[in-house]
Amino acid sequence: MSEKKLPLPESEFLSLIKDVPTPFHIYDEKAFTENAKAFYDAFSWAPGFTNFFAVKACPNPSIMKRLAALGFGADCSSLPELLLSRASGIPGEKIVFTSNDTPAEEFRVAYEMGAIINLDDITHIDFLHKALGGAFPELICFRYNPGPDRTGNAIIGNPVEAKYGVTKDQLIECYRRAKELGAKRFGLHTMVASNELNAAYIVETARMLFSLVRKIKDELDIDIEFIDMGGGVGIPYRPEDERIDLYALSSEIKKLYEEYEMKVRLTFECGRMIMGPYGYLVTRALHVTKKYKDYVGVDACMADLMRPALYGSYHHITVAGKSTLERDHVYDVTGSLCENNDKFAIDRALPEVEEGDTLVIHDTGAHGYSMGFNYNAKLRHAEYLLTEEGELKLIRRAETYDDYVKTLRFEGAEVEV
Repeated sequence: MSEKKLPLPESEFLSLIKDVPTPFHIYDEKAFTENAKAFYDAFSWAPGFTNFFAVKACPNPSIMKRLAALGFGADCSSLPELLLSRASGIPGEKIVFTSNDTPAEEFRVAYEMGAIINLDDITHIDFLHKALGGAFPELICFRYNPGPDRTGNAIIGNPVEAKYGVTKDQLIECYRRAKELGAKRFGLHTMVASNELNAAYIVETARMLFSLVRKIKDELDIDIEFIDMGGGVGIPYRPEDERIDLYALSSEIKKLYEEYEMKVRLTFECGRMIMGPYGYLVTRALHVTKKYKDYVGVDACMADLMRPALYGSYHHITVAGKSTLERDHVYDVTGSLCENNDKFAIDRALPEVEEGDTLVIHDTGAHGYSMGFNYNAKLRHAEYLLTEEGELKLIRRAETYDDYVKTLRFEGAEVEV
């Protein structure tokens, strides 16, 4: 099996992190910056092209500010994500608020911030109107669910069974009602796949949206100002996977754009594709044991990276300093939670692992730290940025016991914090 690369040569990497307590996340600034620039370059033909970075992928203002400086906006799904975006210097219509089962207060804040509100359901139109005290946004967007016309994938599910988006039969009525309530500018959004490595699927999503732009114009004389293609562009988690060629993808979408004589602004909300390959979870082997199987027990756990347990996802693992050795041992790589599915890998071929070895889990820059939790009272780990100058910068400190108990109210007992 081929080996994925670390952000630095192994000896330099081990020297840089030797005094850093594990586990922790590290993000490669030079790599994700070059990737972000390439995305914009690939779509430079599209007027006003914007990627609304999916904040849920990596909600750290140090990352978000760097992306904002490159022209990125923010895709938000909650009030804290809205506030993080504002704190990162991302203004008004550079923010899209796409939320479902949304509290009225969150709609109000999004409206007051000037964010683009992207409604997920036909009933949310009147709910939003009421939440805003009879006002309605001048610019409104709707998330479209194509139902049986498209297929999803393992992560996002079958569109027919998904809770997201307005149906094909509801779409025209949504825009009609929004126009009645005072909307004058309109967007159209969809998100029908996640972590998709087949570029043709993304191209067909563009075709679907361009067709809908025509339909809405024909039936309501409404001009769609922008289309949001969603995220969904996948990354090569496995060494043998091929990443999507952004320039080839862009070229195919451009052909459709011209064929359909579009004038809309083209946007995405990619997060995984931007940050995923450029983040690493670094952990150390605590125990190497033999039971009915061979196990490597590390100081990270499912609370630090949920994807393998939640989705059965593959994340490549490098034993730093041993990547050139043959992968001639087979292990389950496990964490310390009281859950038997707390595993980063099952039956994974690795070089022989010894206690104290540094293991690097790849492709955790998106939906890694952000999906963490505190089960078993596990404390959240730190995040570091490997700067373009090669320095290690702390961008989120590790959680402490004081942090964990800060919101508790103890009754009948004094607990030292």
